[in-house]
Amino acid sequence: MSYIWLGVVILLTLVECMTIGLTTIWFVVSALVALIVSLTNDNFVLQFGIFVILGIFLLITTRPILLKFLKPKKEEKTNFDRIIGMEGIVTEEISRNVIGEVKVDGKKWSASSNKKIPKDSIVKILGIDGVKLKVEKVEE
Repeated sequence: MSYIWLGVVILLTLVECMTIGLTTIWFVVSALVALIVSLTNDNFVLQFGIFVILGIFLLITTRPILLKFLKPKKEEKTNFDRIIGMEGIVTEEISRNVIGEVKVDGKKWSASSNKKIPKDSIVKILGIDGVKLKVEKVEE
């Protein structure tokens, strides 16, 4: 019987290597336990029960935990997200109802504000609305 379980371990290991889905790896572990049990007990029903129950138990309890550790923790910010909170300089005056222009991180952006902001003022980027920046003047 131990040759059968050794074959199952090898087969499931190959399947896991090809899929990398963290699904069959738990059954590899349970097949190893069934292999160890087969060395001391000839009851195939007991071995198969251990294989199935332990495999399902490990899959349900440990896979979600392991996936959290393998998942990237911090996503890279895009150019849009990265400039929020940065400071820029006004290159064209911004009025309450008139779109102006701000240079931030070496790029020029259309910008709006609730208050008038003169040219060459330093502003803080509050957010992005479509393709326009929402800015406020930095008090000096």
